[in-house]
Amino acid sequence: MAVPPAEAPETRQTASGLLDAPLLAPAPLEAGSLEAAPHDAPPHEAALLDTPHSGAALPEALPQEATAPASHSASRPRILRAALGLLLAALLLAVAHQARPLPYGDHFVLHARVEHETPPRLVTRGATVEAYDERTGEPRWTYGREGRRPLAVLPARGDAITLWDDGLVTATSHGAVRWHRALPGAADWLADHGGAGVLRNLDRGMLAVVTPRRVTAYRVEDGDLRWVLPARRGCVFAPGRAVRLGAVLLVAQPCPGRAWTAQLIAVDRLGRITPHRTPPGQ
Repeated sequence: MAVPPAEAPETRQTASGLLDAPLLAPAPLEAGSLEAAPHDAPPHEAALLDTPHSGAALPEALPQEATAPASHSASRPRILRAALGLLLAALLLAVAHQARPLPYGDHFVLHARVEHETPPRLVTRGATVEAYDERTGEPRWTYGREGRRPLAVLPARGDAITLWDDGLVTATSHGAVRWHRALPGAADWLADHGGAGVLRNLDRGMLAVVTPRRVTAYRVEDGDLRWVLPARRGCVFAPGRAVRLGAVLLVAQPCPGRAWTAQLIAVDRLGRITPHRTPPGQ
C-alpha cells in the first residue's frame, strides 16, 4: 500500500492569539494492522488472538467433522452383524419348531389329497396304519406313533378309528388325525389280551369302546364323550363277547353267582337300555 507523504504540522490559533503546540497527523497504518489489534474484541477472544500460534488452534475442530463419515462407516458392520444375528435366531427358532416332538408321538404322512373322499381301505402294517383308495389302490396316508403299535382299526363313517397299545384311541380322516382319547387303566389289560372287540360301532355316528371296567361312548365326528357305563361291582365286561343287533349292542358281563340275565347288558347311542328308560334331554 502506498504511503502518502507527510504533511507539515498544522497550527491553531486560540482566542488569546497564542499559538498552541503543533498538531501531528496520525501515523499511517501499516498493512494488516487492523487485524493484528482488534479494539472491540471481547476479552476472551482478545486473549485467544494474543496467544502464540492461536491461528493454528482453529483447524483442530476440522478433524472431528472429517471423521464423522468414518464413524458412520464403522457402524455399518455392527448393524450388519445385528441383522445377521436376528436372521440366525429366526432360523434356529424355525428349526426348533419343526424338530419339536408332535403331540402323542404322531407321525402322519399324507400321500394324496382327495376332494370327494370315499371311505378308504384300511390296512395295519407293522407299527403303522395305512389307507388306500378302494378304486385305484393308490396310498392316501400312513399313520404311526413313536414307540407304539396299533392293536385294532375300525372304519366308522369314513373315519379310521385306531386303538393303540398304550390305551389311546384316535380318529383319522380327511388327511389328518382329528382327535385323541385315552382309556384310563386299560394299557396293562391291552398288553395281555390285545384289542379284539374293544372298538364297536353304534348307531348314528357313535362309537362304543368296551373294556373290562367300563363301556364308553364317543361321537365319531369330534370325539365328544357321550356317556360312561361302569361294570357292576364284582363283574367285568367281556369285549370279545359282544354283538350288535340293529342299533343295539349286547355286551357280556360275567358275574360269578348271578343269574344269566344279570350277565348281559344292552346299550345304544343313548346309554344302557332299561325298562321305562328316559332318554337324555327328555
